[in-house]
Amino acid sequence: MKHKEVLTTGDVARICNVAPRTVSKWFDTGKLRGYRIPGSRDRRIPVNQLVKFMRAHGLPLNGLDGGTLRVLLVDDEPETLELMKDMFATNPKYEVETAGNGFEAGMAAQRFRPHVILLDLMLTDVDGRQVCKNIKQNPNLAAVKVVAVSGQLTTRQGQKLQAEGFDGFLAKPFTMAGVLDVVESASNLIG
Repeated sequence: MKHKEVLTTGDVARICNVAPRTVSKWFDTGKLRGYRIPGSRDRRIPVNQLVKFMRAHGLPLNGLDGGTLRVLLVDDEPETLELMKDMFATNPKYEVETAGNGFEAGMAAQRFRPHVILLDLMLTDVDGRQVCKNIKQNPNLAAVKVVAVSGQLTTRQGQKLQAEGFDGFLAKPFTMAGVLDVVESASNLIG
């Protein structure tokens, strides 16, 4: 199932170790969110909706991508990248990759297919807003959640960034709890 963004009811049944009919009931009663294929009775469930459902109902995530959350860290300061990477290193729940500029971020996003990107706004090669815009416009990456990171963010500026397409914001300096909280919040957003 690795890197699939949308699942069939059969996929969900295998992941949750239940019958496909059970998944259909979850879908039809509105407990599990998704959509129907136009002109068909087939149902599709976005991965982020399945994760949200599984967490809400205490189902183990080990059938889904090994239960890991893929996070891409983008910053042009190597020390900041190492600090953030170290925050995730001891938790097997996260799979982390890093990028040191906007170009690397785009390449890594295509290859790694992260669930969440922590993106520094002030990259040396490009404005982080443009990187976010490019990711959001790419149909293969549209479900990726992008969190703005900056040392000069007020709450008001962060809210403005969310209106511009970011899924969250994180002000530097940050704490481990703050980083994990913003990643969890972004990964639980409805896609």
